[in-house]
Amino acid sequence: MSTADSPALPSGQSSAALLIVGGGIMGLWAAVHAERMGIDTVLIDEGFLGHGASGGLLGALMPHMPDKWNAKKQFQFDALVSLEAEIATLESETGLSAGYRRSGRLIPLPKPHLRQIALGHSADAEIHWDAGERRFRWHLLDAPPVPDWPVTGGNGCGLVHDTLAARVAPRSLVATLAAFLRGAKHVRIIDNVALADLDLVRNLAETDAGTIAFGHCIVAAGYRSFPLLARYSEGLTQPLGQPVKGQAALLRADLDPSLPTIFRDGLYVVAHEGGHVAIGSTSENRFDDPYSTDGQLDVLLEAARELVPVLNDAPVVERWAGLRPKAIDRDPMVGAHPVHERLLALTGGFKVSFGLAHRLAEWVVASAAGRNPPFDLPESFRFASHISVASR
Repeated sequence: MSTADSPALPSGQSSAALLIVGGGIMGLWAAVHAERMGIDTVLIDEGFLGHGASGGLLGALMPHMPDKWNAKKQFQFDALVSLEAEIATLESETGLSAGYRRSGRLIPLPKPHLRQIALGHSADAEIHWDAGERRFRWHLLDAPPVPDWPVTGGNGCGLVHDTLAARVAPRSLVATLAAFLRGAKHVRIIDNVALADLDLVRNLAETDAGTIAFGHCIVAAGYRSFPLLARYSEGLTQPLGQPVKGQAALLRADLDPSLPTIFRDGLYVVAHEGGHVAIGSTSENRFDDPYSTDGQLDVLLEAARELVPVLNDAPVVERWAGLRPKAIDRDPMVGAHPVHERLLALTGGFKVSFGLAHRLAEWVVASAAGRNPPFDLPESFRFASHISVASR
């Protein structure tokens, strides 16, 4: 149940086997898995659910290149494949749509040598993009499967058609997860409550609404996780991570929502249901105002309209800016603190959060519950690995 309309902690204190700090995409999936495992859980957020980077517009779920295969790429592949069934289950349970579709991706190739590289990647995908009964492709095409989506020009280099990529409507998925949790038996959501401090000796969380006793605490507060987790990590010589600003826009365009996402030089063009197309996104390590849009978004819009002229007259219905969490070693930061084993991290997804969150959350919740996670976590993802990098 949600306590948004009543005092968060009426008695001034509460307790739970699991405390989740942060109600974005990571924290919400953690709460879903806690509910499925029957774990008594409290989730707190300083604002409303999904108010940070999880409330963005883009929703592109893009795989790594299929070459130079490693454990990290295998983990992401498995996550992208399994997300489809996870979302279908949530939609069935809630009656809501998360705006998910395995629409694929198109990558224009502006130079001839990239065509040869793409041929090699196609062979790599035949080997590695194998999910048993399902196989995914990295096709090399001479022209887009739909005319003018995108306009590739006369360079004759063609484009890649990747059939593994997908997209989701971020706010719709957040709403679907929240709806599932509103009917939960084991999870309490307490929004508009900020965490002040953690006592890791007595396992107490001090909030502005009272004290919460916990068995384990998962910090899933986006970029705000980094300074919080650093408080309890000695010997750091660098921050555990940083916020990176992203800007995006939503256009109104009456286009087929099954169109594949277009990707070129950091620009994404994503067709969504409801007559909308999302454009994004910037990656800004330095910024003055994290939540305002500016000329950098205008440049993206101009590039998108050049690439897809059908968008020339599409009006912008929303401009968005927010901060995404990038851990010091770029990979997600997940798992138990090397000294304080009851403190766990679940953050740092940066550009891949929506594609990996369900699987990362399952792993970390199983670990907190003392269960063997059903799959391995890449070593570079582990919280201890990031602490080691930040201590050099």
